Amino acid sequence: AQILRFDLPPPTAEEEGMLSTLWQSMKLWLRRGDLPVYQELGGGDGRAYPEVEAALAGSPASVVRVSQRGELIVSVAVPIQRFRAVLGTLLLSTQGGDIDAIVRAERIAIMRVFLVAATVTTLLSILLAGTIAGPVRRLAAAAERVRKGSTSRQEIPEFADRQDEIGHLARAFRDMTNALYNKIDAIEQFAADVAHELKNPLTSLRSAVETLPLAKNERSRERLLEVIQHDVRRLDRLISDISDASRLDAELARAQAEPIDLAVLLRNIAEATNQRADDDSAEILLTISDAPGNKTYQVLGHDIRLGQVFSNLLDNARSFSAADGTVQISLSRQGKDILVVVDDDGPGIRAENTDRIFERFYTDRPDGEGFGNNSGLGLSISRQIIEAHGGHIQAENRQETDVESGETRVVGARFKIEFPASGAK
Repeated sequence: AQILRFDLPPPTAEEEGMLSTLWQSMKLWLRRGDLPVYQELGGGDGRAYPEVEAALAGSPASVVRVSQRGELIVSVAVPIQRFRAVLGTLLLSTQGGDIDAIVRAERIAIMRVFLVAATVTTLLSILLAGTIAGPVRRLAAAAERVRKGSTSRQEIPEFADRQDEIGHLARAFRDMTNALYNKIDAIEQFAADVAHELKNPLTSLRSAVETLPLAKNERSRERLLEVIQHDVRRLDRLISDISDASRLDAELARAQAEPIDLAVLLRNIAEATNQRADDDSAEILLTISDAPGNKTYQVLGHDIRLGQVFSNLLDNARSFSAADGTVQISLSRQGKDILVVVDDDGPGIRAENTDRIFERFYTDRPDGEGFGNNSGLGLSISRQIIEAHGGHIQAENRQETDVESGETRVVGARFKIEFPASGAK
């Protein structure tokens, strides 16, 4: 096979500098390990090219070589056939530098895309660092200060102008921190109240014990022993109620809420209270109003604790009522709420003490009646349980107007409890 050579017009000559020469030498050194070097055969036998030999056998072939300047050259040989007979071979080769120019252009395009992507990524990183990482870092630092227990309250960043997840997280952190500080304050106040309430019977007990050896007669010793027994019973009652109040929050948080039918619960409590009552105790009368639905008086909660609330309110009402009086408890529906009302026939509540009766260790007995027989924690615990069930308790006086004189007088106390109904149709 003979080679017919047609030279293309040479490219524009450019003066090559030292850096260009160095770059070409480096390309040649890097590529010679993988690619053969291109050699011009002139008018010799074209079979020296492997691709020509393959084309003469009837199969197209291509070979990639590298020139002396380190440029890629692609040679393609295809057979020239007529009626399946190979008459010759057509060999085409790229001009030195054409492939490199195409590759360089693609690399530049890729580099441009990379630079744009890198710029956008950098700007987004800066933006995210300022809008997310920075606020989260401030929140973490504030939480760390709270954890270390500084002497003063630590303020959590608010981010009130943000309505996204960071703003929601900041508000949740603030609410959680405020609840934590409020709980700490409540614990400190509770500890102070406990210390104060325990100090009174202990002081009385110590005084009685110190005076007992000095008693001059048997009657004085008996009175002192009665004081000692009274103070011991008072201490036992205080410690029991304090223990109950201190573990109430944890117990309500751990226990699983269950559906409770208040109508059934109140019937059982009223019946049990009447059965264990003495002859000089007021009678419990229960009234349940009719309401539509098969789950009219159902709430989600803890039956033992709710039973404790109603038992405490009934015992408290009976303690203020006369022996021949009655304590009325009614159950009704008001929209989506369940209303429980406990009425007694006692002297009522002094107007200035309507809200204070729910404070810890506070008692309101007329003329010191039953001093030391109540810890003052019953109504406080009841309100705590009711609020844990999403309810509300309120105390007020029952009043009626005299027909003849037109004067209004107090005829007893009233406790109103509201619970959100659950499962009502």
